[in-house]
Amino acid sequence: MRKFSLLLVILLLTVAGVGFAQDAPTVAVMTPFLAQPGTQIMVENFEAAAMEKGWSVNVIDTNEDIAALVSRMEDVALQGLDAIIINVDPTQVEPGLHAAVDAGIPVFGLDSGAHPLLVTNVTSNGYTMAAETATYVVDRLSGAGNVIMFIFEPYPPVQKRGAIARAIFENTPDITIADAITPSFDNGPLEGARNAMEAVLLAHPDAGSIQAVWAAWDDPALGALQAIEDAGRVDEGIVIVGIDATEQARDAIARGSNFEATVAQDFAGMAQKVADLVESHLGGANITQVNHYVPANLVTQADLGE
Repeated sequence: MRKFSLLLVILLLTVAGVGFAQDAPTVAVMTPFLAQPGTQIMVENFEAAAMEKGWSVNVIDTNEDIAALVSRMEDVALQGLDAIIINVDPTQVEPGLHAAVDAGIPVFGLDSGAHPLLVTNVTSNGYTMAAETATYVVDRLSGAGNVIMFIFEPYPPVQKRGAIARAIFENTPDITIADAITPSFDNGPLEGARNAMEAVLLAHPDAGSIQAVWAAWDDPALGALQAIEDAGRVDEGIVIVGIDATEQARDAIARGSNFEATVAQDFAGMAQKVADLVESHLGGANITQVNHYVPANLVTQADLGE
């Protein structure tokens, strides 16, 4: 009888929500950029890290629609989640951030940008990556030549890269920025950059009129490479660099194309870092650092041949 009574008490406590185990955290990952290779890697690795921690993860992608992401954030804020991870410029989704914070849901940036409404942001150091690739270009050209830049101002991590690269080029007297282009995203940045580079090559038809292409991420670099190869101007030795070290970029560098260097961001490391920070915050830790930087490394053909 006493054993039966004890079992009954345990059952009643569990039904009443006073059980011995709490529900696992539920986290939403929200982005309009899931089609981008770097974002895919981060999200997949975050899901893997969350699974190891026993969390439930809901991935929401709005296919480059920022307004739709804000709306979805406002909806998610009503669902009582434990945390939200965003991969988007936080200044573009402030109404969604306010909705989440007002609901008591902490929001973390995953390669997004610092913002007062975020607990913290985990990213690579865009200044360092841009400095490495821009310096690579300057050194390869012996400090002289015309450079085409592919930039993207609306996204803070990428905007930083362009600002630093431009500063390095402008600080080199015999380097000229022939054009700074924001590629169209209508059919993806790779195709947008290819079309833009085709126009550049038509505007500069003489061999040797363009010495280098600096791209703030790999897709525009790959698009520029396609345009140069299609135009039959490979032998001019136009140097191309990017950032992210996607599989396509690595393949192009490994085969000895005009695409010579990129920077390998540790996307898996960023995903693990933000998962650990979410866990710490939910456990009561006070996180004061605005940005947490995960190291990145320059990648050339020599590195891929090892």
